[in-house]
Amino acid sequence: MKWLARIIGLLLLLAALAVFGAWLAFPWYAQALIDRATAGKGIVVKLHSPGRPGLSGIRFDRLDATIHVKPDSCSTTASTFALTLQHGRLSWRSIAGSATPALALRLDADAVSGRQMPSEIRFRQANPSLRARLDFHEAAGLLPSVTPDSIAVTIRRGQAEVGQLRLEEISYDLLLTRSRDWVQQPARFTARSLFSGSARTPLSSFEATFGLQRDPRNPCTLKFRNCSVELFGLRATTPEVEYSLRNKRTAFVLKLRNVPLDRFSPASGRAALTGEVSGSVPVEYLGSTIRLSDGIVDAAKGAAITFSTGKTKLSFDAGRRPGGPPLIGGLNARVTLDATSGAVSAIRLDSLSARLFGGRIESTPTRYDLRSGKTAVTIKIDNAPILDRLRLGGEFSGPMKGRISGTIPLRLDRNGVAITSARLAAQGGGSIRQTLPRRPSGEEKLFSNAASSVVLWELSDPAVTLSREATGKLTMNVALKSIERKTGGGKLLLAAPKGTLTMFAIPGKPSLITFSDFSAGLLDGSVSVDRMEYDLATKHTETVVQLDGIPIQSLLDLQGASKLSATGTIRAAIPVVLDNNAFSIPDGSMDAEKSGLIIYASTPEERAAAGAGLRLTYEALGNFFYSELVSTITMTPDGNSTISIQLKGRNPEFQNNRPVNLNLNIEQNLLDLLRSLTISSEIEEEISKKVLEQSGGKKGGK
Repeated sequence: MKWLARIIGLLLLLAALAVFGAWLAFPWYAQALIDRATAGKGIVVKLHSPGRPGLSGIRFDRLDATIHVKPDSCSTTASTFALTLQHGRLSWRSIAGSATPALALRLDADAVSGRQMPSEIRFRQANPSLRARLDFHEAAGLLPSVTPDSIAVTIRRGQAEVGQLRLEEISYDLLLTRSRDWVQQPARFTARSLFSGSARTPLSSFEATFGLQRDPRNPCTLKFRNCSVELFGLRATTPEVEYSLRNKRTAFVLKLRNVPLDRFSPASGRAALTGEVSGSVPVEYLGSTIRLSDGIVDAAKGAAITFSTGKTKLSFDAGRRPGGPPLIGGLNARVTLDATSGAVSAIRLDSLSARLFGGRIESTPTRYDLRSGKTAVTIKIDNAPILDRLRLGGEFSGPMKGRISGTIPLRLDRNGVAITSARLAAQGGGSIRQTLPRRPSGEEKLFSNAASSVVLWELSDPAVTLSREATGKLTMNVALKSIERKTGGGKLLLAAPKGTLTMFAIPGKPSLITFSDFSAGLLDGSVSVDRMEYDLATKHTETVVQLDGIPIQSLLDLQGASKLSATGTIRAAIPVVLDNNAFSIPDGSMDAEKSGLIIYASTPEERAAAGAGLRLTYEALGNFFYSELVSTITMTPDGNSTISIQLKGRNPEFQNNRPVNLNLNIEQNLLDLLRSLTISSEIEEEISKKVLEQSGGKKGGK
């Protein structure tokens, strides 16, 4: 019996050595075991740098798996899935209390990446985790049979890419079970945002419920239920989307229901959105083409956007009016996805058109390259009644009227959006009412108003040429047919005003606005400003206002000087300083461009009642030919001004044409003048006084 014990001991030793040798040599023959297990199943698995198995698990450096899927009756194209796990660990444990012996498997890794060909869909996730259950059953041989029972994969914070498009923050729960024939059941899919390259698109918060179980009546159709997505922050939903695997077609209606606009109001508080929008957009996807057919986006009554600037509010009414058209109607578009080697390389907009408040808006065809991120397109607007929906309130109030037409050329690249010479013109204008506040009680000022005064501004036929650089610099060339200012005392007309407004030109200083190349016809002459930089933060600017060819008679008529008439024109350079909404004139000058005639028309009654000195004044100015007219003007921030006038000339009918020099100093409040556009006869009185002084020998030359 000793020899039998020795043989058994030797066999046990050999078995132990075999087990130890197998454990020791496992990294060298593990790949052969995997190849044998996957042979002929369309699966190729490569295990890199596996460790030696322990009692509860085994580690590996990398695992590459490739799965080939053959075409079927629903899809005529073969697919290949490639999967890579980095720094993984496969662990196992027995499941207690199971009716049959069972083993729980867990596969963890630092990262997983996948790729599907030929569509070139790529996926990756950090710290993936797979769980599976294996059941063991008695078999005829020595070893039990092994049956997989379930596989579960939890996807969190995943990323999927196709071309330059990338979905971020993907969540989905995969659960495959033997009882469900290894078919994925419906589960909730979510994705936080969609990127194109490095730029975030306006599409976000995707949600849908779907699985891979097919309806026997439509085995090639996948159904997505309770689908929703946010576009520019607006939530759009559709109850069901059916996708045909055979012809790559889907059709559904995207719906917007009572979306409140107030939650999209900017945090700055300078603009406020009110009201709700709703809509429906029929969508069809076939092959590589997306069609939108007769979509509508409607704004409820009261929907508006309001901008507040100081005491004035500008609002845009977007709500549908009784019997009127919706915000957007007849939305039609066709989009084609260009694919290279199965991957989307470009998005082509073949057509886009819609009605905007009943007017027409459309786009030229364009192609957006996903690799370069570049495209160019021109938006055309025709007869859209946008001005009809603008309203002013507060210190300035009143409606606008007119339809806008024009073109907006857009360029999009990695640096942003650029606009090149967009041209917008309106047939119409507006009548704006400005209410000037009354002065505090008890304050007595020359030309002050006892009650609030009203100014009417008439604007006609505005036209804008707009350009925007990708860096944000915005330039607007604005022109109008006319701007007219009316008060109870008269009117002031700017003919064909035009100028250039530039914003966001200096990075880091968005509050700086530049107004340049302004010119307009004024009183049969012209007014111009070469350049003015205004800082919205400091409310400060300095510039020079140029006047050219202004008839002196027009200035006299403007101020209600009924006894004075004059010929000739003046030019002026008036420096203006605006500081915290108060402006001043430090040192302006006005000069006659050439000689002219001044006539002071006195009545016979005035001459009869005048003394000898005053009669000389009437005689000197009865037919005064001036050879030089020079004046200066200063004004303090409160509006008080001093105008000094120097006149040199002769009257052929006065004292043998002797030379006469006049020095006039006129003090008035120019702000009150601008409010009323008329003053009393102070200028006439000042002239009478100065001429009287000259005739008495107190001042002036002879």
